[in-house]
Amino acid sequence: MKTGTVLRSLLGVAFAAVLFALPAQADTLDDIKKAGKVRIAIDLAIPPFGMTDDKMQPTGSDVDLARLLAKDLGVELEIVTTTGPTRIPFLQTNKADLVVSTLSITPERAKVVDFSIPYADHPSVVAGMKSDTIKQMSDLDGKKVAVVRGTTQDTDLTRQAKGAQLVRYEDDATMALAFASGQVDVLATARSLLPAISKKNPARTLEPKITMQTFYLAIGMRKGEPRLLEWVNNWVRTNLQNGRLVAIYKTHHGVDIDPAMLLKAGG
Repeated sequence: MKTGTVLRSLLGVAFAAVLFALPAQADTLDDIKKAGKVRIAIDLAIPPFGMTDDKMQPTGSDVDLARLLAKDLGVELEIVTTTGPTRIPFLQTNKADLVVSTLSITPERAKVVDFSIPYADHPSVVAGMKSDTIKQMSDLDGKKVAVVRGTTQDTDLTRQAKGAQLVRYEDDATMALAFASGQVDVLATARSLLPAISKKNPARTLEPKITMQTFYLAIGMRKGEPRLLEWVNNWVRTNLQNGRLVAIYKTHHGVDIDPAMLLKAGG
């Protein structure tokens, strides 16, 4: 046997030995089933998506979604309490298997995590009382519009509603109080906050008037988990079509979501 042939044979054997010595790639879906539980990160300080009830038990639309997902996966649910800034780091450091926490799909986030198809939309709206005849930005001319400083709503209104008088507040609670007391005519915020604001102020019940932007909420997971991503996508698709996710959203938010729109947005 020639020297070159022998060398190639030895290299081939060595390569094979190294290949077999490498550990198998981790698979989160298998790990979840083996552990008998799925760890889902949820922010419990963003009602009505995530919150605690009067008995200090987790509740909200994201919590109900997580419970349904765990049940269909055949495992227990472990809620990993998170905040906005820690949602993605909890995935990256393996403190959570999934994130279900008002996580909107953005190009920047998609660079570091994978997203399921959307399970809900999250519109940014201008809201007023039923009697308010507001249909477009020009209808805000001369009106006092409450907005939280530095939000996307603030940016959009500054650019699009030149004739409005923007009244900026530091947080949602202060903004809601200003509307309830009649200091402003309308307000701009996430649609999801409207039921909670209206519940506290039934005399000035809010409804969406103008949709400024629509964000899509999805389940986040670590990159490189194709089996988990496929399972979650199939699960979201199935439960949008059978109406279970629609019912959860309706219960907590008081509005309907359009499954066809979400499925189209998810490709």
